Amino acid sequence: MKITELRRKSKTDLNKLLPEKYDKLCQLRFSLVSGKVKNVKAVRETKKEIARILTLLK
Repeated sequence: MKITELRRKSKTDLNKLLPEKYDKLCQLRFSLVSGKVKNVKAVRETKKEIARILTLLK
């Protein structure tokens, strides 16, 4: 998700989106350890999305 898309959302939407991204990151990490993830860049992209959301909330 790009920063322009995130800026259009309200703070309540961002607050709802943040736990979803943390859950996704957790699932990706477990899948990575078990060898199920083919796209290892997804972990990095998810971390960047979390950082973008946190930046907009501050």
